Amino acid sequence: MLFNGGYDYVSVHASSFAFPIAHRDHKNTLSLNDGFVITDEKSFEAYAWPNPENFDYSGLDKMGAYMPDGMKLMILGPCGVLENAIAMVGYENLCYMLAEDPELVERIFDEIGTRLFRYYQIAAAHDAVGLIMCNDDWGFNTQTFLSPADMRKYVFPYHKKIAELAHKNGKPAVLHSCGYATEIMDDIIDEIGFNGKHSFEDSILPVEESYKRWGSRITIMGGIDVDFLIRSTPEDIQKRCNAMLDMADSQYGSYTLGSGNSVPEYIPVENYLAMIECAHRRR
Repeated sequence: MLFNGGYDYVSVHASSFAFPIAHRDHKNTLSLNDGFVITDEKSFEAYAWPNPENFDYSGLDKMGAYMPDGMKLMILGPCGVLENAIAMVGYENLCYMLAEDPELVERIFDEIGTRLFRYYQIAAAHDAVGLIMCNDDWGFNTQTFLSPADMRKYVFPYHKKIAELAHKNGKPAVLHSCGYATEIMDDIIDEIGFNGKHSFEDSILPVEESYKRWGSRITIMGGIDVDFLIRSTPEDIQKRCNAMLDMADSQYGSYTLGSGNSVPEYIPVENYLAMIECAHRRR
């Protein structure tokens, strides 16, 4: 059905591998301080660190057998390096721990990063996989969750290894990360080596401006702001989408049309269809 709808990929998890945290009620919004399970050395040692090799990856074979020619799997992670650290420790707790026990912080990130690397390593070798997606939110509207220096120390090294892994398997690696990223875009492009970046919001930096700044160095993905998709008319949506595609055609060509973030159920169907119709016309 996705293929008939014009897609050439499907987003999947390679297995049910995930890091256990305390139960959190599923709501439209969540506190980044809920559900933490590691507070100190003792709780770190007691935590049941999962082994990615102990999970079932046979679903990749089954899905690969059903996909038509020209379609591939995009592998998502069970969240990323930073998101899992925040889920395990709590955001405020992590900020305090960075000041009070940076050695423990480093050990937590190492345990998370090495396991995520192994998860992607298993997936990237599969023939049905065409793209690796690192999904790891890194910031607010105005800043990164951690300082750029701490991001470079604790978070980026593992993403760099995952991107290198994807490239060794002949596959691109892209980043989905919400929030302000201006100060770390050079790291995303030059140091980590991601091929694409997704999640752009008008309230932070509109996709048009992002494309002008970085479109010659990395594929800009999505960026048609979710709020814009909700509030605008189909005609205005098509006007903006076509203008964005015209910009890409006339400059670098490295742009993927799509929403600024995940598509919620309350976007009017006619508005969503107006966006993807523009993409179909340019195929």
